[in-house]
Amino acid sequence: MGIVNVTPDSFSDGGRFMTSDAAIGHGRELMAQGADILDIGGESTRPGATRPLVSEELDRVVPVIRALSAEGATVSVDTMRAEVAEAAVRAGARVINDVSGGLADPAILRVAAEHDVLFVAMHWRAHSTEMQQHAVYDGPGGVVTAVRDELSARVDDAVAAGVDLERIVVDPGLGFAKSSDHNWELLQHLDAIEELGRPVLVGSSRKSFLGTLLGGPQGPRPVDEREHANVALTTIVALQGSWCVRVHDVRASADAVRVVERFGRASGERR
Repeated sequence: MGIVNVTPDSFSDGGRFMTSDAAIGHGRELMAQGADILDIGGESTRPGATRPLVSEELDRVVPVIRALSAEGATVSVDTMRAEVAEAAVRAGARVINDVSGGLADPAILRVAAEHDVLFVAMHWRAHSTEMQQHAVYDGPGGVVTAVRDELSARVDDAVAAGVDLERIVVDPGLGFAKSSDHNWELLQHLDAIEELGRPVLVGSSRKSFLGTLLGGPQGPRPVDEREHANVALTTIVALQGSWCVRVHDVRASADAVRVVERFGRASGERR
Protein backbone atom coordinates (compact mmCIF):
# COMPACT_ATOMS: atom_id res chain seq x y z
CA MET A 1 0.00 0.00 0.00
CA GLY A 2 1.66 3.18 -1.20
CA ILE A 3 1.02 6.38 0.74
CA VAL A 4 -0.11 9.56 -1.04
CA ASN A 5 -0.45 12.38 1.50
CA VAL A 6 -2.37 15.29 0.01
CA THR A 7 -1.66 17.36 3.12
CA PRO A 8 0.48 20.31 4.19
CA ASP A 9 1.46 18.81 7.55
CA SER A 10 2.03 15.05 7.37
CA PHE A 11 5.09 14.06 9.40
CA SER A 12 7.03 12.57 6.49
CA ASP A 13 6.16 14.40 3.28
CA GLY A 14 3.59 17.05 4.17
CA GLY A 15 3.28 19.67 1.46
CA ARG A 16 5.18 17.77 -1.23
CA PHE A 17 2.02 16.56 -2.97
CA MET A 18 -0.49 19.25 -2.04
CA THR A 19 -1.70 19.95 -5.57
CA SER A 20 -3.86 17.40 -7.37
CA ASP A 21 -1.36 17.15 -10.21
CA ALA A 22 1.53 16.46 -7.85
CA ALA A 23 -0.44 13.86 -5.90
CA ILE A 24 -1.64 12.13 -9.07
CA GLY A 25 1.90 12.06 -10.41
CA HIS A 26 3.18 10.59 -7.16
CA GLY A 27 0.46 7.95 -7.24
CA ARG A 28 1.48 6.95 -10.76
CA GLU A 29 5.09 6.69 -9.61
CA LEU A 30 4.12 4.42 -6.70
CA MET A 31 2.08 2.22 -9.04
CA ALA A 32 5.10 1.87 -11.31
CA GLN A 33 7.18 0.88 -8.29
CA GLY A 34 4.82 -1.99 -7.47
CA ALA A 35 2.09 -0.61 -5.22
CA ASP A 36 -0.98 -2.87 -5.12
CA ILE A 37 -3.08 -0.18 -3.40
CA LEU A 38 -2.73 3.61 -3.30
CA ASP A 39 -3.81 5.11 0.03
CA ILE A 40 -4.95 8.71 -0.54
CA GLY A 41 -5.25 10.87 2.56
CA GLY A 42 -6.24 14.48 3.10
CA GLU A 43 -5.84 14.70 6.88
CA SER A 44 -2.58 14.37 8.78
CA THR A 45 -2.78 12.10 11.81
CA ARG A 46 0.68 12.87 13.19
CA PRO A 47 0.74 13.70 16.92
CA GLY A 48 -0.64 17.19 17.50
CA ALA A 49 -2.06 17.66 14.01
CA THR A 50 -5.05 19.98 13.56
CA ARG A 51 -7.99 18.53 11.66
CA PRO A 52 -8.90 20.19 8.34
CA LEU A 53 -12.43 21.26 7.47
CA VAL A 54 -14.49 18.58 5.76
CA SER A 55 -14.58 20.72 2.61
CA GLU A 56 -10.78 20.96 2.63
CA GLU A 57 -10.36 17.22 2.97
CA LEU A 58 -12.83 16.60 0.15
CA ASP A 59 -11.08 19.08 -2.13
CA ARG A 60 -7.75 17.42 -1.45
CA VAL A 61 -8.64 13.77 -2.02
CA VAL A 62 -11.58 13.45 -4.41
CA PRO A 63 -9.87 14.72 -7.61
CA VAL A 64 -6.85 12.52 -6.92
CA ILE A 65 -8.97 9.43 -6.26
CA ARG A 66 -11.07 10.03 -9.34
CA ALA A 67 -8.04 10.40 -11.62
CA LEU A 68 -6.03 7.45 -10.28
CA SER A 69 -9.06 5.14 -10.18
CA ALA A 70 -9.80 6.00 -13.80
CA GLU A 71 -6.27 4.89 -14.65
CA GLY A 72 -6.86 1.46 -13.13
CA ALA A 73 -5.39 1.91 -9.67
CA THR A 74 -6.91 0.19 -6.66
CA VAL A 75 -7.45 3.20 -4.43
CA SER A 76 -7.96 3.43 -0.69
CA VAL A 77 -9.18 6.58 1.04
CA ASP A 78 -7.48 7.34 4.35
CA THR A 79 -10.22 9.12 6.29
CA MET A 80 -12.17 9.09 9.54
CA ARG A 81 -15.18 10.92 8.10
CA ALA A 82 -18.25 9.28 6.62
CA GLU A 83 -18.88 12.19 4.26
CA VAL A 84 -15.39 11.94 2.83
CA ALA A 85 -15.58 8.15 2.58
CA GLU A 86 -18.89 8.39 0.70
CA ALA A 87 -17.49 10.89 -1.81
CA ALA A 88 -14.29 8.88 -2.20
CA VAL A 89 -16.12 5.64 -2.94
CA ARG A 90 -18.31 7.42 -5.49
CA ALA A 91 -15.10 8.74 -7.07
CA GLY A 92 -13.73 5.20 -7.40
CA ALA A 93 -12.12 4.20 -4.07
CA ARG A 94 -12.45 0.50 -3.29
CA VAL A 95 -11.03 0.60 0.23
CA ILE A 96 -11.87 2.75 3.27
CA ASN A 97 -8.86 2.97 5.59
CA ASP A 98 -10.17 4.45 8.84
CA VAL A 99 -7.49 4.98 11.47
CA SER A 100 -10.22 5.24 14.11
CA GLY A 101 -11.87 1.97 13.10
CA GLY A 102 -15.26 3.68 13.05
CA LEU A 103 -14.97 5.38 16.45
CA ALA A 104 -14.48 8.95 15.21
CA ASP A 105 -17.55 8.84 12.95
CA PRO A 106 -19.63 5.65 13.31
CA ALA A 107 -21.59 6.51 10.15
CA ILE A 108 -18.51 5.49 8.16
CA LEU A 109 -19.42 1.86 8.88
CA ARG A 110 -22.71 2.35 7.09
CA VAL A 111 -20.86 3.72 4.08
CA ALA A 112 -18.58 0.68 3.99
CA ALA A 113 -21.57 -1.64 4.30
CA GLU A 114 -23.71 0.05 1.66
CA HIS A 115 -20.92 0.13 -0.93
CA ASP A 116 -19.46 -3.30 -0.01
CA VAL A 117 -15.89 -2.00 -0.03
CA LEU A 118 -12.93 -3.25 1.97
CA PHE A 119 -12.82 -1.65 5.42
CA VAL A 120 -9.55 -1.28 7.32
CA ALA A 121 -10.12 -0.84 11.05
CA MET A 122 -7.10 0.47 12.93
CA HIS A 123 -6.60 0.46 16.70
CA TRP A 124 -7.24 4.00 17.94
CA ARG A 125 -8.11 5.70 21.20
CA ALA A 126 -8.21 9.44 20.53
CA HIS A 127 -7.48 12.16 17.98
CA SER A 128 -3.92 13.28 17.28
CA THR A 129 -3.98 16.24 19.69
CA GLU A 130 -4.39 13.94 22.69
CA MET A 131 -3.71 10.36 21.58
CA GLN A 132 -0.41 9.97 23.44
CA GLN A 133 -2.19 10.73 26.70
CA HIS A 134 -3.99 7.42 26.19
CA ALA A 135 -0.87 5.27 25.77
CA VAL A 136 -1.54 3.36 28.98
CA TYR A 137 -1.94 -0.42 28.88
CA ASP A 138 -1.77 -1.66 32.46
CA GLY A 139 -4.39 -4.40 32.27
CA PRO A 140 -3.67 -8.15 32.11
CA GLY A 141 -1.70 -8.94 28.96
CA GLY A 142 -0.60 -5.33 28.48
CA VAL A 143 -0.68 -3.62 25.11
CA VAL A 144 -1.01 -6.79 23.02
CA THR A 145 -4.15 -8.03 24.76
CA ALA A 146 -5.67 -4.54 24.88
CA VAL A 147 -5.12 -3.89 21.19
CA ARG A 148 -6.42 -7.32 20.22
CA ASP A 149 -9.56 -6.93 22.34
CA GLU A 150 -10.25 -3.35 21.24
CA LEU A 151 -9.80 -4.32 17.60
CA SER A 152 -12.18 -7.22 18.15
CA ALA A 153 -14.78 -4.71 19.31
CA ARG A 154 -14.18 -2.65 16.16
CA VAL A 155 -14.76 -5.74 14.02
CA ASP A 156 -17.95 -6.57 15.92
CA ASP A 157 -19.30 -3.04 15.48
CA ALA A 158 -18.53 -3.08 11.77
CA VAL A 159 -20.31 -6.40 11.29
CA ALA A 160 -23.27 -5.14 13.32
CA ALA A 161 -23.45 -2.14 10.96
CA GLY A 162 -23.69 -4.50 8.00
CA VAL A 163 -20.06 -4.73 6.86
CA ASP A 164 -19.26 -8.20 5.50
CA LEU A 165 -16.77 -9.87 7.86
CA GLU A 166 -14.76 -11.01 4.85
CA ARG A 167 -14.32 -7.35 3.84
CA ILE A 168 -12.65 -6.28 7.10
CA VAL A 169 -8.89 -5.81 7.65
CA VAL A 170 -7.33 -4.95 11.02
CA ASP A 171 -4.33 -2.72 11.79
CA PRO A 172 -2.64 -2.61 15.24
CA GLY A 173 -2.08 1.15 14.87
CA LEU A 174 1.64 1.52 15.46
CA GLY A 175 2.38 4.97 16.85
CA PHE A 176 -1.23 5.79 17.71
CA ALA A 177 -1.54 6.02 21.50
CA LYS A 178 1.56 3.82 21.69
CA SER A 179 5.05 4.30 23.09
CA SER A 180 8.07 2.98 21.22
CA ASP A 181 8.13 -0.05 23.50
CA HIS A 182 4.43 -0.68 22.81
CA ASN A 183 5.11 -0.64 19.07
CA TRP A 184 7.91 -3.19 19.34
CA GLU A 185 5.85 -5.45 21.57
CA LEU A 186 3.00 -5.43 19.07
CA LEU A 187 5.36 -6.22 16.20
CA GLN A 188 6.75 -9.12 18.20
CA HIS A 189 3.24 -10.49 18.79
CA LEU A 190 1.36 -9.94 15.54
CA ASP A 191 0.18 -13.53 15.90
CA ALA A 192 -2.14 -12.32 18.68
CA ILE A 193 -3.72 -9.81 16.28
CA GLU A 194 -4.04 -12.57 13.68
CA GLU A 195 -6.13 -14.52 16.22
CA LEU A 196 -8.98 -12.21 15.20
CA GLY A 197 -9.09 -14.15 11.94
CA ARG A 198 -8.82 -11.07 9.75
CA PRO A 199 -6.02 -9.94 7.41
CA VAL A 200 -3.49 -7.65 9.10
CA LEU A 201 -2.19 -4.35 7.73
CA VAL A 202 1.02 -2.99 9.26
CA GLY A 203 2.00 0.67 9.01
CA SER A 204 5.46 1.34 10.43
CA SER A 205 6.92 3.46 7.62
CA ARG A 206 9.25 6.24 8.84
CA LYS A 207 7.54 6.43 12.24
CA SER A 208 9.14 7.97 15.29
CA PHE A 209 9.92 4.69 17.07
CA LEU A 210 12.31 3.89 14.20
CA GLY A 211 13.86 7.33 14.51
CA THR A 212 14.38 6.71 18.21
CA LEU A 213 15.95 3.30 17.60
CA LEU A 214 18.35 4.68 14.99
CA GLY A 215 19.13 7.96 16.74
CA GLY A 216 22.29 9.11 18.41
CA PRO A 217 23.58 11.96 20.58
CA GLN A 218 21.97 14.51 18.27
CA GLY A 219 18.52 12.98 18.70
CA PRO A 220 16.29 10.71 16.59
CA ARG A 221 17.28 9.76 13.05
CA PRO A 222 15.61 12.19 10.58
CA VAL A 223 12.39 11.01 8.96
CA ASP A 224 13.86 10.57 5.48
CA GLU A 225 16.73 8.41 6.80
CA ARG A 226 14.69 5.59 8.33
CA GLU A 227 13.85 3.61 5.20
CA HIS A 228 16.37 0.79 5.57
CA ALA A 229 15.01 -0.02 9.02
CA ASN A 230 11.47 -0.04 7.70
CA VAL A 231 12.42 -2.44 4.89
CA ALA A 232 13.77 -4.77 7.58
CA LEU A 233 10.38 -4.61 9.27
CA THR A 234 8.60 -5.20 5.96
CA THR A 235 10.67 -8.36 5.55
CA ILE A 236 9.86 -9.55 9.06
CA VAL A 237 6.10 -9.00 8.83
CA ALA A 238 6.01 -10.51 5.34
CA LEU A 239 7.68 -13.64 6.72
CA GLN A 240 4.98 -13.69 9.41
CA GLY A 241 2.27 -13.61 6.75
CA SER A 242 0.84 -10.10 7.19
CA TRP A 243 -1.63 -9.12 4.48
CA CYS A 244 -0.12 -5.75 3.55
CA VAL A 245 2.36 -3.06 4.57
CA ARG A 246 1.60 0.64 4.25
CA VAL A 247 4.75 2.43 3.10
CA HIS A 248 6.18 5.63 1.64
CA ASP A 249 8.96 3.98 -0.39
CA VAL A 250 7.13 1.33 -2.38
CA ARG A 251 9.99 -0.02 -4.44
CA ALA A 252 12.16 -0.98 -1.47
CA SER A 253 9.35 -2.76 0.37
CA ALA A 254 8.01 -4.40 -2.80
CA ASP A 255 11.49 -5.78 -3.43
CA ALA A 256 11.60 -7.15 0.12
CA VAL A 257 8.21 -8.83 -0.31
CA ARG A 258 9.35 -10.42 -3.57
CA VAL A 259 12.42 -11.84 -1.82
CA VAL A 260 10.25 -13.28 0.96
CA GLU A 261 7.85 -14.78 -1.57
CA ARG A 262 10.67 -16.41 -3.56
CA PHE A 263 12.38 -17.60 -0.39
CA GLY A 264 9.13 -19.28 0.65
CA ARG A 265 8.83 -21.03 -2.70
CA ALA A 266 12.43 -22.20 -2.48
CA SER A 267 11.82 -23.58 1.02
CA GLY A 268 8.81 -25.48 -0.28
CA GLU A 269 10.80 -26.86 -3.20
CA ARG A 270 13.47 -28.19 -0.84
CA ARG A 271 10.85 -29.99 1.20
